Amino acid sequence: MSQSKQTIKTLSDHRKSLQDLKKSYEESKEPEKQQIWEIITDELHDILKKYSLDFSKEQMKIFNDPIHGHMELHPLLVKIIDTPQFQRLRHIKQLGGTYLVYPGASHNRFEHSIGVAYLAGHLVKSLHDNQSELKITKQDFLCVQIAGLCHDLGHGPASHAFDNLFIPEAKKMKKSKGLPDDIPENCKHEQMSVKMFEDIVKSLKAENKDVLNEHGLDDKDVTFIKELIEGEKTSESDQWTFKGRDEDKSYLYEIVANKHNGIDVDKWDYFARDCHHLGIRNSFDHLRLLKFARVCKVNERNHICFRDKEADNVYDMFRTRYTLHRQAYQHKIANIIEDMLAEALLLADRDLHEGKPKDMLKISEAINTAEDYSKLTDDIFEQILSSTSDNLKKSRNILDKIVRRKLPKFVGEARLTKKNTSKELTETWKTAIKKYNSTGPTVSLNAEDFPVYVVDLDHGMKDKNPIEYVYFYSKRKPNEASAIESYQLSSFLPDKFNEELVRVYYKRSDDQAAEDKQEEKKKVEEAEECFQICVAYLAGHLVKSLHDNQSELKITKQDLLCVQIAGLCHDLGLPDDFPKNCKHEQMSVQMFEDIVKSLKAENKDVLNEHGLDDKDVTFIKELVTL
Repeated sequence: MSQSKQTIKTLSDHRKSLQDLKKSYEESKEPEKQQIWEIITDELHDILKKYSLDFSKEQMKIFNDPIHGHMELHPLLVKIIDTPQFQRLRHIKQLGGTYLVYPGASHNRFEHSIGVAYLAGHLVKSLHDNQSELKITKQDFLCVQIAGLCHDLGHGPASHAFDNLFIPEAKKMKKSKGLPDDIPENCKHEQMSVKMFEDIVKSLKAENKDVLNEHGLDDKDVTFIKELIEGEKTSESDQWTFKGRDEDKSYLYEIVANKHNGIDVDKWDYFARDCHHLGIRNSFDHLRLLKFARVCKVNERNHICFRDKEADNVYDMFRTRYTLHRQAYQHKIANIIEDMLAEALLLADRDLHEGKPKDMLKISEAINTAEDYSKLTDDIFEQILSSTSDNLKKSRNILDKIVRRKLPKFVGEARLTKKNTSKELTETWKTAIKKYNSTGPTVSLNAEDFPVYVVDLDHGMKDKNPIEYVYFYSKRKPNEASAIESYQLSSFLPDKFNEELVRVYYKRSDDQAAEDKQEEKKKVEEAEECFQICVAYLAGHLVKSLHDNQSELKITKQDLLCVQIAGLCHDLGLPDDFPKNCKHEQMSVQMFEDIVKSLKAENKDVLNEHGLDDKDVTFIKELVTL
């Protein structure tokens, strides 16, 4: 009986078959006994082939990586790496414009993708070795690794700046100009990654039509890989809609792109890799967390869960995400550079101009085909800079400003305590400038020269606590998992998990190129002062809103005045000759005390006249140092 005639699908089927064969073997005599032994050998070989993750017979390739050390990858992954579609990632910076602020951040999407594939395999193998009942097959292992390898194929020039800044603006411009819009709605790099992966499969099959079959993969596995890359969210109550794998293997969908709680190997790699290249300390230990990963059934669905004692390590992961966004990804200069890069691409895109001039570049329309998109990398910025085309002059000038560091001047930043739209804040800023100009400043300010940006920072799930969406098991009950109780977490965790920052820049227009530097400096100084007034206005606006809507709060005039003064004085700052380890909040208090002293020297009742006393002064200082 040959192995090809077997129709065995699960371990339980194998077990039943082997038990029957064992019984027949014991009751039989030679030569029938020898035939049954050969059948048993075939059955065992079939089990090992399907459920063992031993690839020792395959010619594994070793990659030496500064983050993960020596990484072994399957030959099929190497074939994918050795395609033009994947090699393109060598020319896309992992952190886009952040590299122009942090000179060490020169790493690319190429090495990150290989690192994610390695970690994906590492996690699958750990689950396989610790929980044989999961019935993880070689095909599962390969599919998850391939998804990790290909999950970022769809990134465009300057990485996230392309799909977060360029694409939305390109769609707006097409609509405003009445141009045909063939850019897909909500176009994100995940969808482009799927398109690029499909093109890789097509090109590999053109060389060898059995390239997937040789490694035990079929069309269903290709569908599974594409589902893993997109990582579509399926809530607990939703019916299982995925086609690549049945619901009992739902945990495999949480490895590469986890939409349930954000814990996936993509983050594990870029946290470690980005921190290494940025020079920022990484307190999260992904290797330790990986060892405590286990699949448990929660709400009738299998999820990857972690030991309860690892709750603090999990929080460190979410905190690391916030830290990287605060210090690097959303850096005040990196953000404005990426804005300029996106503007340069818009001005160079031939599809946004009537007649599609041939001396311009194919950018937004390149999204439509994998062949065109394969040619779209960070090299496009060098193409623009080295071009002599008149149609690319404006785009070239913007990039030249970046190269020469002629960037918009940063005016100020403030945390928002109330959800505001960019449009609302722009109007508030215009009002503040109008009022400030009426006070007779040394130079008049124009609101159009001072763009307003709103930056969202969170721990991965907007205003929600991500820990609440992670399931933990205990040592005594390793097969039962649930959300962690608050008493099991550190009391130092924040009460709020997101914040908004408003930033203002001074952006000179082209006709101001010859503006006197001294006058420009004065404008920035005046704008900084105006910004402090604007912050005070926003603080007072919030307090007044609370007062009007909730009279039971008993907010007084003194409360309103104190909060506004704190907003006005929170950034009085740090003198140039003061020690670097001194926090600006403490110096702001010291400067405020000096202001109070000087005002009292002129009029000792200056505070009393407005209903304020020493207790109110203490309150203001406490608000400044928060």
